[in-house]
Amino acid sequence: MADKIRVYELAKENGLESKEMIKILNDEFNLGIKSHMSMISGDNRKLINEFLSELNDDSSKEVSEEEIIEKPKAKAKQEKKREKKVDLKTFDEEEEKPVKKNRKKKNKKRKSKKSNRQEKNMKANKESRIEIPETVSVKAFADKLGESPNSVIGKLIGLGTMAGLNDQIDFDTANLVAMDFGKEIFPEEAYDALEEQSYDLDYEDKEENLIERPPVVSVMGHVDHGKTSILDAIRNTSVTRGEAGGITQHIGAYTVNINGKAISFLDTPGHEAFTEMRMRGAQSTDIAILVVAADDGVMPQTVEAINHAKAAGIPIIVAINKMDKETADQNRVMQGLMEYGLVPEEWGGDTIMVPVSAHTGNGIQDLLEMVLLVAEVRELKANPNRDAVGLIIEAQLDKSRGPVATVLVQKGTLRQGDYVVTGSASGRIRAMFDSKGKPIKKAGPSIPAQILGLSDVAEAGDKIYAVKDEKLARDYADRAAEFKREERLIAKANTNLEDMYSDIQEGELKELNIIVKTDVKGTVDAVSTSLTKLSNEEVKVSVIAGAVGGITESDVLLAQASNAIIIGFNVRPTQGAMERAKDNNIEIRTYSVIYEAIEDVSKAIVGMLDPEFKENVLGRAEVRDTFKIPGAGTIAGVMVTTGLVTRKAKIRLLRDNVVIFDGEISSMKRFKDDVSKLQAGFEGGIGLERYNDIKVGDVMEAYEMVETERSL
Repeated sequence: MADKIRVYELAKENGLESKEMIKILNDEFNLGIKSHMSMISGDNRKLINEFLSELNDDSSKEVSEEEIIEKPKAKAKQEKKREKKVDLKTFDEEEEKPVKKNRKKKNKKRKSKKSNRQEKNMKANKESRIEIPETVSVKAFADKLGESPNSVIGKLIGLGTMAGLNDQIDFDTANLVAMDFGKEIFPEEAYDALEEQSYDLDYEDKEENLIERPPVVSVMGHVDHGKTSILDAIRNTSVTRGEAGGITQHIGAYTVNINGKAISFLDTPGHEAFTEMRMRGAQSTDIAILVVAADDGVMPQTVEAINHAKAAGIPIIVAINKMDKETADQNRVMQGLMEYGLVPEEWGGDTIMVPVSAHTGNGIQDLLEMVLLVAEVRELKANPNRDAVGLIIEAQLDKSRGPVATVLVQKGTLRQGDYVVTGSASGRIRAMFDSKGKPIKKAGPSIPAQILGLSDVAEAGDKIYAVKDEKLARDYADRAAEFKREERLIAKANTNLEDMYSDIQEGELKELNIIVKTDVKGTVDAVSTSLTKLSNEEVKVSVIAGAVGGITESDVLLAQASNAIIIGFNVRPTQGAMERAKDNNIEIRTYSVIYEAIEDVSKAIVGMLDPEFKENVLGRAEVRDTFKIPGAGTIAGVMVTTGLVTRKAKIRLLRDNVVIFDGEISSMKRFKDDVSKLQAGFEGGIGLERYNDIKVGDVMEAYEMVETERSL
């Protein structure tokens, strides 16, 4: 089957809104489309494009005769394209406006074409669109077809397949049975409830509506290097004397004011929580502050924090802490960071490094001013005048207040009283609080707030959307709940080397991400260089993180977020890392010699290369007669002369040994029964996919493309 496309993508291609495209597909083609996420097959897409092309041609001729009806909420780009189109409603509601005679004639022609199209499509959609998964039990399939299980089993026996009620059949076999009943089936569409929420409830704002917003900052670093002390020192710089001790409630995020400008900090437990969010597709942070102790230098968790920030693609500002200590050595810290690609500005690099002391407060003001400087360069902007979109930072169940969530608003303004949905939770905001526990009525872009009123405990990393009413919020939440239930039933495996042998994604550059952990620093560099050299034109090998030490849970988290595998040399994973890796199907491979790892990765790359195919001719059949069947086109009566012809094979039509058609078989019968193959010496009927110019004497050559092994 040809390539598929989602309805909203087809609408975008043609400059239409999704609801307009759905109306056309249902009214003109009777496809029974339910939502913008539905899939359109390549066959239907061709007919649809022809119709839209006709529509555009007619519209460009008649634009001077018709008033263009603009939709108030249409986007600017769509409005420009729609200026060349006529109002689609006139095809169905001709009584609403008088039109000229030539217009009526054209509508009449369209209606005639529409009837023909609907007649064809009605045959494939007699009652409703039938969708089944790649494999389905006979009983479930019979229920979907609306036929008795016994009659379906009878058809299967006719095809040479013995199956009971609970046995599974594949889609191709099911399709043959459906054709016998005069019905058409479609592969079950993939559905993502969270993607649906994002598509329906979020959108890109116009440039003219964007204004400056505060930066959002995460503080990361090695344990005991002073992350918490620096956060406390930052809080104290923004608390006036009258507010001393006023921070009564910890909500996981807070805002400080420096030189009249705001900065929002995510007070997370560290880079692990930060990566948890990014792993869920949520970009929560604009800038990372990396805390390194001046008396200790670069440590394993320092390196992990650098890797996590780099993987997120955000700038790093280094706070060299504990400068008040006698053993502080700023140059040693700067030298150590250079090994991981962080070169200080003073030494010709582009990384800002600020000496500070959380204990005395020295340098904290300078650090915050550097944050504002980086934010200014990044030109962080958002639209405050729209329905809010935010991110769940923390969520828990409070015994007295019910589900409580900390939200970081990213777009729009969140208000008390708004109806909201986040994943499978929904509700109306009963109360909002700022980071000091003070009740507030609203929160704009980059401002954190604690909210009450959700129906359930939200999930950290999920987006939250303000919607117009309670029913809409509940509908989205219910669909998300059902989706999550199904997801739990189908465990999703992450990357491992064996899977990569068959990980072929046509037309895309493949990337194999690797995290390297070793016992000594020299091995990290040697392994990283050797693995990176395995890259070629089709597959890129990226060592996204390399460090000394055992394999930790943080490494597994990074692997989850970056779709990577972990390779260790003379090191072992912690118990927690092993358990987390097992739960999330993250592969950890440990070696004692480098060449074994290089050999394994080489094999994985072979699997990721686009495969080479060799043609294998299955057989030939001679056309002895032709028949024109209404609705099916020309069917060739053939005799198989050599080998065999299978239903799934590719087929060439030869006329005087010249190829005049190369494509798919649309139908294959022996007498009145659908069959999956015809062997030498047997007669049968073969139809070709969208090709009818078949003549007596033509030869059909069946072949298949067989994948051959690739080598580097």
